[in-house]
Amino acid sequence: MQSMVNIEVVKGSSENNLSVLRRFTKRVQAAGVLPRVRSKRYTERTPSPNTRHAKTVAFLKKKEITAELMKLGKIAEVTKFTRRRR
Repeated sequence: MQSMVNIEVVKGSSENNLSVLRRFTKRVQAAGVLPRVRSKRYTERTPSPNTRHAKTVAFLKKKEITAELMKLGKIAEVTKFTRRRR
């Protein structure tokens, strides 16, 4: 479970904006918010079982159609690697 982090900084009467911003930045760093967000930025969720099943069914259906077209002679044999480096 994720925990919410609320960071609040109140400006004092004789305090300038730069020092308030500096205090806020320090509190954000101390809370560890940014490293957590940056670590989650590029992670992908694992697909659900329903999504995986649907993808597998679509792949098998496409494979079946391709095999049928090859039997009828409408397309040439499909190779797995179409582009080769030289």
